[in-house]
Amino acid sequence: MSTPVQQTSPRPSAATSVSARQRRERDGSRAGSPSGHSAEHAFLRFQSGVGNRAATAAVQRVRNATLERAPESADPSRPGTPASFVTALSGSSDSFVTARPGTPDSRETSRPGTPETFETAREPEPETETTREPEAEAEAEAEAEAAAAARSADELVKRAAELLDRFKKNLDPVDNLAKGAQAPTSAGLGQAATAAGDGALKHDAAAAGTAAGAWNLLTEVTGVVVNAYDSLKNMKDARRKRTGAAHHTANRKARTKGADAVVGTASSGGYGAAVAKEATKVQAAADAATAAEVSGVFSAVTGLWKGARAAGKVGGATRKYRRIKQLGDPGAVHEELLARLREESDQAEQRVDAAFARLNAVREGGRGRPPGEWYPAAEAAFDAIREEYERAGSAAAAYRRAVQDTEALSGTQKYAKKKQLAKIGKETLGGVVGEPAKAAGGIVAAVTAAGVLGSNPGGWIAAAVGAGLILGVAGYKAGRAATKRYEEVRHPERWAPEGQQPEEAWSRKDSLKHALKIWKKVSKGERQAMARRIYGLAAGPEIPGSADTTPEIRQSARELLVALKAGPAQHRLQPEAWVESLNDPEKTAGWVKEIAEQLASG
Repeated sequence: MSTPVQQTSPRPSAATSVSARQRRERDGSRAGSPSGHSAEHAFLRFQSGVGNRAATAAVQRVRNATLERAPESADPSRPGTPASFVTALSGSSDSFVTARPGTPDSRETSRPGTPETFETAREPEPETETTREPEAEAEAEAEAEAAAAARSADELVKRAAELLDRFKKNLDPVDNLAKGAQAPTSAGLGQAATAAGDGALKHDAAAAGTAAGAWNLLTEVTGVVVNAYDSLKNMKDARRKRTGAAHHTANRKARTKGADAVVGTASSGGYGAAVAKEATKVQAAADAATAAEVSGVFSAVTGLWKGARAAGKVGGATRKYRRIKQLGDPGAVHEELLARLREESDQAEQRVDAAFARLNAVREGGRGRPPGEWYPAAEAAFDAIREEYERAGSAAAAYRRAVQDTEALSGTQKYAKKKQLAKIGKETLGGVVGEPAKAAGGIVAAVTAAGVLGSNPGGWIAAAVGAGLILGVAGYKAGRAATKRYEEVRHPERWAPEGQQPEEAWSRKDSLKHALKIWKKVSKGERQAMARRIYGLAAGPEIPGSADTTPEIRQSARELLVALKAGPAQHRLQPEAWVESLNDPEKTAGWVKEIAEQLASG
């Protein structure tokens, strides 16, 4: 609360100042407060010693205490007693001083001869709704701005990673050709030029090898960055989700992408050494033999490492294939169940026929008789027919559903085994055989550079064989992916979710364009359809479309999930919690994604 300011002259006279001072002294003596003048001086000393903020806090505390004591005394400032508080203006509108009797729990400074004691305790002003609301709004705005900034940064990083991934996938076709065709050809031409003493051909072969190695290096470095980002992102997702299908999917991707990044780093070193080797050949440097040795060692190490990883993947796929095979054919496993349901359906149809026979008998017996005598019996027979019809319809539907589910489960098991066999074949040719062959080529190259084998062409021949196998596998993968991309837009009805209207088919031209987009992943193909089918069989009754699945077939589908390494142990859940997660509609998308990943992996 500010004091009204009176207009005065800029330079008051000395007489005016003296008279004003006398009036203040006279008013202070008439107020009956013997310490009023001394309290004002004490305030000035107190304020200069502790500052305006501490003085403000002190007076606020006393003011609150005074207001609390107000109901007890109608006149809190009686003559002859120290004033409850004294307010003084000093350079700031919120600078106050309080004069109170001594308080045991505060720091005090007292002036001799005066009963007042000045508190110097620093306390924040009590919060009220009017003071809390602006502070809460400010904090909320700050948090919102920080969250928006974090989201913006995450979006930028995510977008950059997506662009890098697309860039890397665009590099892959040429990279595969450079590794599988250009590099071995350049090595062979260089070997022939060295044997024939053709310097020009040797120079051209080295230049071609340098270009191929540089392209390989660019592709590998880009892949390292993308894999490292994917690994960190999935690691964060796994830590955030902790358990369940989504946790296992993210955790597995984090480990796989992390290993890919490490292997890619080693490969980058190998390609860098290969570029240095070819560059020394181009410039006919004296240390070309040393560069060839280093390049051969790097190639051998990375080739053996990749071969070991491929062997591990083959082992995992083999074990998964065996686990699925041990489940047995669903038609044979559930033969008794199907037979029982078929018998129940047949018996229900026989009961319907018997009910019809009873109704006919009642009608025949009522011929020539009044309707009142036979109509009640006919009505009862008709009600019996209706009940038997309903039972027969339910039994027939249960049998048909069991047959359909058994066939669906059998189809998914066959598909899962086919995927594991395909993975075993690809990893064996491209990794277990191809990569060690390249490693053998690197070893021979290193030995040749050391002068042990002289002009033996075994190094580049072995490397060419390995590169050819790797190129063949890469070409097969690329062709299959392009075919799947074409089918998912050209024939969307093939793998559309059950109960949903398929999307409109694209034209042949647009489908071919889509197939050539090598950076696009197949999201609506056969594997995703099989994952939805397995989940529908294993899910609980709360999931739409799964309520009519028999418990026996549902249990077999869950055993398939365990064989695919999507069981309670992998999800870090107790069996009961794992079963509950299968019956949670909110986790359907996570489960379908998890099953699709496990169908593709070993």
